[in-house]
Amino acid sequence: MRNEFIQFNKMPKFLFHSLLLLFIFTSAKAQEVQTEVTPPYNIKTVSFIQNGSNVVPIFELGSVFELQFDDLFGNEANYYFDVIHCDYNWIPSDIPKTDYVRGFDNQRITDYSNSFNTLQAFSHYRLSFPNQFTTQLQISGNYVLRVLNEDREVVFSRKFILFENHSTVGAVVKRSRNLSNIDYKQNLEFTVLSNDIVFQTPLQNVKVLLMQNGDFNTTIKNIAPQYTIGNQMVYKYDKETQFWAGNEFLYFENKDIRAASNNVAKVGSANDIYSSFLYTNQARANQIYTLYEDVDGNFVVKNINGSNQEIEADYAWVYFSLSAPAFRLNKDIYIVGMFNNYSLSPEYKMDYDEKKGVYEKAVMIKQGFTNFEYRVADKKGVIDYENAIDGNFYQTENEYTILVYYKHSSDRYERVIGKGNANSINITN
Repeated sequence: MRNEFIQFNKMPKFLFHSLLLLFIFTSAKAQEVQTEVTPPYNIKTVSFIQNGSNVVPIFELGSVFELQFDDLFGNEANYYFDVIHCDYNWIPSDIPKTDYVRGFDNQRITDYSNSFNTLQAFSHYRLSFPNQFTTQLQISGNYVLRVLNEDREVVFSRKFILFENHSTVGAVVKRSRNLSNIDYKQNLEFTVLSNDIVFQTPLQNVKVLLMQNGDFNTTIKNIAPQYTIGNQMVYKYDKETQFWAGNEFLYFENKDIRAASNNVAKVGSANDIYSSFLYTNQARANQIYTLYEDVDGNFVVKNINGSNQEIEADYAWVYFSLSAPAFRLNKDIYIVGMFNNYSLSPEYKMDYDEKKGVYEKAVMIKQGFTNFEYRVADKKGVIDYENAIDGNFYQTENEYTILVYYKHSSDRYERVIGKGNANSINITN
């Protein structure tokens, strides 16, 4: 032992400092906040599926769900997956993977098939939980699912959350009490009650996450209970739990890719795949509120002439155009929805045509029924909800989710112990 110590002391200083810096860098990297990695151009229609439908990725612990995506290269590439458990702030938890994964991850995705009878060739991948490698995710909390290539480089990643039913969350949506934004914002009031957990120091150990329409970009965090009544926590804030109300999502339908349908002005096939040209949308910020039936940003993949929608639904170039003459901000306009995970990547940024006086963009989207909206953001990706292209109206129908996190003094990780929902269709004063 003494000889080893002497040899360590004789280590050149530059080598010692290099190893020390490497250790510090590795430790810091392990504690980085996990953000979603946007998929490359060839990866499309990434979605979480439960009971045959696209869903917001919040699942009860022990339930069955899938991740599905298409690779437009269509070459049956090998993809691998791993999962990372995170804390409330999306920093990787300091617990062994064996504590939250029963079985193995970092395995190849073996369930895939090629497109059939489509102009755009693609390979469709399905990853179910549990699967033949990962028999169960054992604890609740925040997770990041990463899809890797053969070189173990991250191709894309998506967040999802597992929750337990240990608390009841009652919530209502109300108008703002501030007259300056009473017509533009919606406010959440809610209570959290647990019957089988006695909260220890709830002001420190209980946290909540508020989300609008399943969009992780909209989350409100770090809101302490306004007061407690026994084991019940009450949140009746105004400013702290307010969301910009936005407007109803726009939509188009091209289930029959060869015919013009809802909000599709014309179709074409001059390129290798079909094109769907949408009617020009008018910015609605200065118009009166009009109810549009939407699915809160979701989408449905559908080919009315096919039986297996996963591989028989084709892709089309969808041409968007927007007339927004009052838009003068030094910011960008993006086309977003659950179909692209509300991504602000250059692929979805609109270009201004000075001759036509409109913003335009062509995006390749799988056929079916698709909700979308126009979103304003600056060069750093900071979203401007206040100056939304289509305005903010308190009457807008929005779906809200409330998640409750709890960490007992003896716990090594934060559990998600409850989930609540509220819809603004029944908004009150």
